Amino acid sequence: MDISAPFAPLSATLSTVLGPFLSLDDLRDGQMHLAALFVAPNGIVVSPVVIDGFEVAPEILADFDHVTLWRCRFRRPATQPSTYRWEGQIFGLAGCPEGAMRIAYVSCNGEEHGDLSRDGAERNAMWARLVDDHDAAPFSLLLHGGDQVYADEVTLGHELSEDWPDSLPRDPSRADLDSLRHHLREGFLERYLSILAGPEYAAIAARVPSLMQWDDHDICDGWGSLRRSRTYSPVGQLLFQVAREVALLFQHGCNDDDLPRRFADKKALHLGWQIDAPGLRLLAPDLRSERSRREVMGDGGWQMMQDAAGAPSGGRTLVMSSVPLLGPRLSVLEALMVAIPSMQKYEDDLRDQWQSRAHRGSWQRMLRLMRQIAEVEDQEVTVLSGEIHLATRAEMALSDDKTLHQLVASGISHRAPPGAWARILDALARLGDSPLPGHPIRIRHIPGQPRRYVNQRNYLVLENDAGAWSASWALEDSGRSPELPI
Repeated sequence: MDISAPFAPLSATLSTVLGPFLSLDDLRDGQMHLAALFVAPNGIVVSPVVIDGFEVAPEILADFDHVTLWRCRFRRPATQPSTYRWEGQIFGLAGCPEGAMRIAYVSCNGEEHGDLSRDGAERNAMWARLVDDHDAAPFSLLLHGGDQVYADEVTLGHELSEDWPDSLPRDPSRADLDSLRHHLREGFLERYLSILAGPEYAAIAARVPSLMQWDDHDICDGWGSLRRSRTYSPVGQLLFQVAREVALLFQHGCNDDDLPRRFADKKALHLGWQIDAPGLRLLAPDLRSERSRREVMGDGGWQMMQDAAGAPSGGRTLVMSSVPLLGPRLSVLEALMVAIPSMQKYEDDLRDQWQSRAHRGSWQRMLRLMRQIAEVEDQEVTVLSGEIHLATRAEMALSDDKTLHQLVASGISHRAPPGAWARILDALARLGDSPLPGHPIRIRHIPGQPRRYVNQRNYLVLENDAGAWSASWALEDSGRSPELPI
């Protein structure tokens, strides 16, 4: 049933262990609870991690045709620098000290077509810059805001999914679906391995714990905004199941049986999570697992956000929204595309957005929750977003003295779209929008930039200096933007 694969399998040629790649399981009791992921050729046992002279042995997390995933869980101090050792190398950790944290935010780590064959130095140029940034002033955390991999081509090479989502088999056999599961699983593996094998990414991921939120390309382009006949078909459901399994493995260092405590739903029907650090709360709702053409989140995701809004948390709340929460009036563009037959193929891309006409009620509901979070006297809220392959920012007044800032950084390796697209969005931004009466949204310029949308590869840096937060963008051509107080 397998057709020739569209890429050379890296897993079959791997000869050394890849890792460690850190993720933050939780932060509690003064400790960072960490998971270190390793990828080893089958048959090779991964060496233990050494903590203060004590060895912690990794355990097998998952098996693939040619490689085995191993994971080691351990703890390090939360509020001060520390180290761990693996195979004789010492890795330093900045910790999460209150009033002195430095956080990097990235998104869109790949491209829709041909990502596996790109030149590594070109592809990972901004990752190399991020490593230099860390060497100059260490980061406490690395936030990934969606599209950690671009799996759009993973369906190619198998008879059942070759024409996804345009044409699907009506009644595939169990044997054919099992064959497809294997094909997809190995295909997702290759895409994650291509990221982990990059020396630029590996250099930062071993020293800065990651926290990840997935988006559509981690599954397939437009997941949740496609027609129900596609997503609820046997092939569509299998594609989601495999994407979810591998995302848990590579993005969170876990599987269904041992989810970190930060996950809101212990059954993982949605993958939303929360981290509470000194003076900082991180909220990452899952905008994909429960998404439909009419709803951005399901009951579980909304319950997580309502619980967070009803639980005061002093300091700063950073809300990760994989698609921008504050944006221009895309419903105008959406109406034009529906009216023009040649443009209707882009309808799913616009339906992905909070600003879609189909999601107006959900958008207003989320904005009201942001307002509720900020009602607490000593609480500020900021939204971090990616997805659009451009850098920008936006504001919405919440009260006389509080503003909802949105900071958009996208993408870390996805090449920038044409300048014409940035100009179209800039023109739409001039129209303004007020989904909540009395709270107009304004798209603002990044400091030092002539346009509201910057079409350069980029990442975001957040810094806390004695409780005062600021943001700056690392832009591929323009360099670092001036700091923006938030």
